[in-house]
Order: sequence, then structure tokens, then C-alpha cells
Amino acid sequence: MTLQIKMPLTALLLSGIALSSAAQAETLNVMTSGGFAAAYEQLGPQFAARSGDTLNTISGPSMGKSPQAIPNRLANGEHADVVIMVGYALDELIKQGKVDPASRVELADSRIGMSVKAGAAKPSIATQEALKAVLLKARSVAYSDSASGVYVEKELFKKLGIQTQLAPKSTMIERTPVASVVASGDYELGFQQVAELLPIKGATFVGKIPEDVQSVTRFAAGIPVNADHPKEAKAMLDYLSSPEVQQTVQATGLDSVSR
Repeated sequence: MTLQIKMPLTALLLSGIALSSAAQAETLNVMTSGGFAAAYEQLGPQFAARSGDTLNTISGPSMGKSPQAIPNRLANGEHADVVIMVGYALDELIKQGKVDPASRVELADSRIGMSVKAGAAKPSIATQEALKAVLLKARSVAYSDSASGVYVEKELFKKLGIQTQLAPKSTMIERTPVASVVASGDYELGFQQVAELLPIKGATFVGKIPEDVQSVTRFAAGIPVNADHPKEAKAMLDYLSSPEVQQTVQATGLDSVSR
């Protein structure tokens, strides 16, 4: 008789635990910019499988005038539990009081690279002079509307001494991955962060621009002050910045942050 009583109680207890775990699973709204997107596409599902949480992913640039840009989404009243973006753009949101400063974690470093259309010759850009020659010879050049593109337009061309020559044939591409407009043949050369160039079919990654004219972008993440699920968001950020995921991060073209 005692055994018969214990079995149903045990079953009820296990059922209660299962229901409790299901009740604790949440849907997290994650806003992420393109530079970390390739790593997130692999790591996000891994975190969801571990935690039981569901991830609702919203993509947008870290800055810019488009309504899809993460700062503009937040300004327009959209809610997020996690924002993943260029570090200095995140710092601006922290200054504005929109992201909890204590939640900030550094995720990865990203360098700028160049792509050409698949099948085209891969020029050497290993030195400043080689890169300069390739740019001057090119018919058209495209770069992103994010941090890397701002650097290319405002700093790189200037450092190479070719700002005047490049102005008429270079274009900042909004929202669309730069390598995709290179793959379509609309532009001959495309510059963007390596992690954003690598996944695009129809374009060939040439290499990173020389280190002496390189711009390293730090990607970071944080939790907005009005996040609906800050506890679960912190668990996600702990995972995305953990040592165990660094091999995946590096495989997408990013560099691990020294800790």
C-alpha cells in the first residue's frame, strides 16, 4: 500500500518540476547587428537548446539613419532583452540611459576585409601600396553603412591619399550586405567586416586590409533598462562571451577578445 502511494506522488512531483521548467522558459527579443550575426546564428540556437528559451531575433545596423538601426528601433519604442552591436554605439546607448551599464559584455573584435565577384581575379592587398593600386584601378567600390564603412569613407581613403579619386566611384550601401552587391556585379570591390563578407555566396573573400591601415571594431552586448527578461538575458550574454564558444566565434571571421 505504501508503495502504491509513493509512485503517484513521485510522478506528480516530476510532473510539477517539468511544468515549472516549462513555465520558466521565456521568449527573448534579441537585436543584433551584422558584424556578429554569423556567430550568433550558430550560438543563439545552442543557447536556446540549453536554456529552453526561445529567441526572437531582430536584425539591424548598429548606427545610421534607417529605421531598422538598433538605436532607432529602441527610440521608436521597440523592446529588446539583448542588444548586440558595435561597442561604441552600445556605449552611446548606455550614456543615454537606454542600456544597463552593468550588463555590458565584450564579445569579439572584427576587422575589415575586401571581396570581389566569384570568378574574378583575386588582387593582392597585402600592403598599403598594393591596396591603393587596386582601389585606383577599380571601376566601382562599395562599403557598408556601419562602422567599417564609415572608416573606409572617412579614414582609409584619406590615409591612402586617394580620397579625391575614390569619391566619384565609391558608394555606401545601406542595410544590404556589401558582398551581395558585389556578387550581383553592381560593384567591383566590396569592403565590410570580414564576418559579414564570408557568408555571402557569389562573392570571393580576398583578405583583410593591411594591419597598418586596419580598423578594429569591438562588438559588445548589453541589456536594455526596460528588458522584459533581464535574468535570462544575462545568462545569454554570459554564454556568448564564454571561453567555450570562442572556436565558433573565430570560425566566422571574428577575433576573440583578450580577457
